[in-house]
Amino acid sequence: MRAERAQVPVAVVGLAAFTPGSRDVAGFWRNVLAGRDLMSDVPVERWSPADHYDPDPFAPDKTYVRRGAFLPDFEFDPLAYGIPPSDLAATDTAQLLAMMAAGDLLADCGLGQMTAQQRERVGVVLGTSGLAMGFEVSARLSRPVWRRELLASGLDPAAADEICDRISANFPVWTEATFPGLLGNVVSGRIANRYDLHGVNHVTDAACASSLAALSTGLGELALGSCDLVICGGVDVLNDITMYVCFSKTPALSPTEDCRPFAADADGTMLGEAVVMFALKRLADAERDGDRIYAVIRGLGAASDGRSKAIYAPLAAGQERALRRAYDVAGYGPESVELVEAHGTGTKAGDAAEFAALREVFQAEGRPDRQWCALGSAKSQFGHTKSSAGAVGMLKAVLALHHRVLPPTIKVGRPNPELELTDSPFYLNTATRPWISGAGRSRRAGVSSFGFGGTNFHVTLEEYVPAGGGRRAWHLPAAPGELVLFSASSPGALAELIRRPRPDRPLAAIARECQAAFRTEHRARLAVVADDATDLAGRLDALAVRVEAGVPFSAPRAHFATGDPAPGRVAFLFPGQGAQYVGMGAELAVHHRAARDAWDAVAAVLPVHREVFPPPVFSEEDRASLEAALTATEVAQPALAAHSLALLAVLSDLKLTPDCVAGHSFGELVALHAAGSFDAPTLVRLARRRGELMRDAATTAGGMLAVNAPLERIEELTEQVDGVWVANHNAPRQVVLAGTDQALTAVEARCAATGVVTRRLNAAAAFHSPLVAEATEPFTRFLADLTVHRPARTVYAGADAAPYRREPAAVRRGIAAQLAAPARFGDMVEAMYEDGVRTFVEVGPGTTLTGLTGEVLGDREHAAISLDRRGSHGLAAFYDGLGRAAVRGVAMDLSALWEGHKPVPEPDREEKPRMTVLINGGNHRDDHRGGRATPAAPGPVASPDGAPGRPGPVVPPAAVSEATPPVPGPGTVR
Repeated sequence: MRAERAQVPVAVVGLAAFTPGSRDVAGFWRNVLAGRDLMSDVPVERWSPADHYDPDPFAPDKTYVRRGAFLPDFEFDPLAYGIPPSDLAATDTAQLLAMMAAGDLLADCGLGQMTAQQRERVGVVLGTSGLAMGFEVSARLSRPVWRRELLASGLDPAAADEICDRISANFPVWTEATFPGLLGNVVSGRIANRYDLHGVNHVTDAACASSLAALSTGLGELALGSCDLVICGGVDVLNDITMYVCFSKTPALSPTEDCRPFAADADGTMLGEAVVMFALKRLADAERDGDRIYAVIRGLGAASDGRSKAIYAPLAAGQERALRRAYDVAGYGPESVELVEAHGTGTKAGDAAEFAALREVFQAEGRPDRQWCALGSAKSQFGHTKSSAGAVGMLKAVLALHHRVLPPTIKVGRPNPELELTDSPFYLNTATRPWISGAGRSRRAGVSSFGFGGTNFHVTLEEYVPAGGGRRAWHLPAAPGELVLFSASSPGALAELIRRPRPDRPLAAIARECQAAFRTEHRARLAVVADDATDLAGRLDALAVRVEAGVPFSAPRAHFATGDPAPGRVAFLFPGQGAQYVGMGAELAVHHRAARDAWDAVAAVLPVHREVFPPPVFSEEDRASLEAALTATEVAQPALAAHSLALLAVLSDLKLTPDCVAGHSFGELVALHAAGSFDAPTLVRLARRRGELMRDAATTAGGMLAVNAPLERIEELTEQVDGVWVANHNAPRQVVLAGTDQALTAVEARCAATGVVTRRLNAAAAFHSPLVAEATEPFTRFLADLTVHRPARTVYAGADAAPYRREPAAVRRGIAAQLAAPARFGDMVEAMYEDGVRTFVEVGPGTTLTGLTGEVLGDREHAAISLDRRGSHGLAAFYDGLGRAAVRGVAMDLSALWEGHKPVPEPDREEKPRMTVLINGGNHRDDHRGGRATPAAPGPVASPDGAPGRPGPVVPPAAVSEATPPVPGPGTVR
C-alpha cells in the first residue's frame, strides 16, 4: 500500500560526466552500450606498483591490486577558471574537474548564461569524501620523524637535512592556497564561486553512497522551494595509494583484479573514478519553462542499518528499508520497475545482501511471473567510483530510460548460483537490448547506493513522456559506427576530396555534414561505414587510389559508383519464415527511435519481443532453446513482421520508398502492408493467425526436405512416391519438398543413389501443402473480419508471379490462396525485372532473398541489397545497405537519421591562444615527480571518441572582479 505522502516529481534537465574512457556524457553512453571494459594498469603518475604492490594480501603497507578504471587527460586552462597557475600544485584536481563539469552541465541545460535572479536560486550539493591533496601535503609534516631517525642512524645534521629536503620535494609545498585546495567542501564552493550561484552550497560524505545522499538533500531543497535548480552528483578521483591500501586491508578488492558483480566467480571490487552531475528542477517548473528533460525522479528512500555486526558490513534489512521508503513516496510499486542499477560491488557479501533485499521487496508485491526486471551494475565497466558511485549508476539508468535501452553488465560468464536468479524477479542483463514496452506507461528504473557506516539510498526514476510544454532531451550520438557519404563531379575530384585532412572532430559530426553535402547527381559517389574518426581516416587513405582509378566497386562497408545514377525501379522484398533469429533488429532499435516505436506498437498487440529480445542466458543449451522457441510458426511469423515493420519505419523516415513490393511466402503479407492494404496491428494479427494455422498443418506433415536439383529432376525423383509435394521453389537449382516421414525417406534414398544432395528441414516450416489447404477456409473467415484496402503500389504475388488485383475482395482471396500455394520466387523476380526493377532491397532479417535474387538474375545489371546480416552488427549492416543504395542513386533523405540530435554548432575557426595544462584524477605537480606540469600545446585535445577539448567556462559578469583573470573569449561550455 502506498503512503499518503508523495515526493515532488523532479526533472533531470541537464547532465555532465567525466568517466574512465570518456570526457563527456555521449562518450560514457557509447562505452556503456559497447560493453567496453575500462580497467587498466594504474597510471604511473598516480603511484608506483614497484613501490606499493605485493600479491600477498597480508603484506604490511602494500596493496595486492595494481589495476583500476581511471579518467583520461583533460585540457585545463587555469586562467579561464580564475585559478592562478601558481596555485595548481596546491589545488586538488577534484576541484578543477568539478568546475569543468559544472560548466558542461549548465551548458547542457541551456543555462550557460544566467540572469542575477536565476543565479540567486541555484544550489550545489555534491557527494565527495576525502581529497588526495590532504594526504599528500600532510606528508611533509612528518619531517621531524624522518630527521630524528636519520640522526639516530648516525648521520650528521647537515646530511640529515639534505635527505629530508629531497624527500619533502616529492610532496606539495604549503602555501596560502593549500588549505582551500585540500578541502572537500571547496569542490562545491568553487562551482558556486565561479558561476556566481547563491543557493545552498556544500558537499556531503556518506562514503560510497555520497552522491545519492547529495541527491536526497537536493530533492529536499526543491521540495521546500529553497532552490529552483540544484546541481547534484558525485566527485571522486581519489585513487592514491592510501585508498588502495584502505580497500586492500578491509579486504574488498578483487585478488584477480577484476569486478564481476553477481557472477559466480565474483571475488571483490575494483576502484574507479568519476565526476558526474545532474541539473534538477521541479517537473512542473521544467515543463512550464519548456526544458529538455532526460528523466523524472519519482522517489528517494534513505535508511540506516542501525545496530549490526560490523560498521562496514552490508545489512540486507537496512537496504530493504531504503527500497520500501523509495517506492512508498514514488506512488507506484516495484512490480512496474523493469531495470535496477544495483550498487553491485562484486564482493560476495555485498552482492548477496543487496540481492536478498531486492528480492524481498520486489517479490512482496505478488507479481506472479519471474525474471521481469533487468539487474546490472556499472562497476563491471567503470569500477567502484566510491563517492560518485551512485551518480554513475543513476547516469546509466537515466540514459537507459531516455533512450529506451536496457544497458549491459559485462563479465558475467555465469551468474552466482547461490542467488537463484531463475526463481526471482531478476535476470542479469549482459547484452545491450532495446527496452520494448507495450504497456502504455512510462518505463521505470531504480538505482541503489550504499556506504560504510550503514547508510542506504534507493532512487526511483521514470521515463519522461513530453507533456505540459516539456520536451525530451537531445538524443546522444552513441552508435558504434556511422555512414559517411562523399560525392564529386569526377573520380579525380572525389579522390582529392577524401584525401583532404579533416578537423579533429567526432565521427558523428563528420558523418552528418558529409551526408548533407552528398549529391546523387554527382558522377562520382562513395559510401563508407566507419567505426570512428581514426577508422574513417584509415579507410579513406586506403580507398583513395581505387577511387581515383574510376573503377566502380562494392566491398564490405565501402561502395563506389561512377557515371549518371541509374537505380531503375526499386523493389522491396520481404523474407518468409526461416529468416528469423534471436536478436534480429536489436541494434537498429537501440539506436533509432522509429524502430523502437515500431516494436512498441507491435508489443501492444502481441509481446513477441520477449522471444526476439529475450533475457540473456548462459549456456549453449539455453541459447539453442531460445532459437528453437523462435522457430514456432505462431511466433516466427509475427516476429518477422515486427522486424520488417521496424525497418520500414526507419526507411519511411528516410523517405526511401519502393516502386513495387513482393514477399517470399509469409513475406507477401508484409509486402501487402507496405503497399497500404492494411495497417501494422492488422499485419501482426494476420501473422499470428497464419502462424497458428501453419503450426497445426505442420504438425500433421512429417517434415521438409531441401533438394539441390532443378524442378524437372524433382519430378523424376518423386515419381510414384505418395505423400510428398513441392513446398517451395526458391531458386533455379533448389526445391523444398514437404511430406510424410515415409515419403521423404524414400525420396532421400533415391537422391542418394543418384548423387543429388538433400537436407532435412524443420517440419514447422512446411508452409505450402495440401494439408494447409484445409486451413484456407478458417483463414478466409478470419480475413473477412479485417479491414483491407486497395494497395497503393504494385504487389507481386508468389502464387502466379504476377501483380495482385487491387480490389479488396481480390486481395483477401489472394492472401487466403497464398497459404497453400508454392512460392514462385524466381519467376516473380523475373517478372519484376521485366517491369524495369533494377534495385532490389531486402527488408527483413538476413540475406536469403538477396542471394536468391542474385542467383536468378546472374550477370544482368541489377543490385540486390540487404539491410541486415546475421552475425554482423545490425546497425553497421543497415548503414552498409543504405550506403550501397545511395551511391547507386536511390533517393533518400538521410537527415532523418539525426532526428532528435542536437544541432551541429558552427565551428569556431578563430584560434584562441591558451595556456593549458593536462589534468586527470592525479594531482598536478610543479615538477615531474608524482605528476605532470608540462603545458599542453594550444588547441583541442581529442578524446577517445574524437571529441575535441572544451573551451573555458562562461562566467556571469557579476562573477568577474579585479581579482579574477579575464576569460579568454566568450564561448560556451560544451
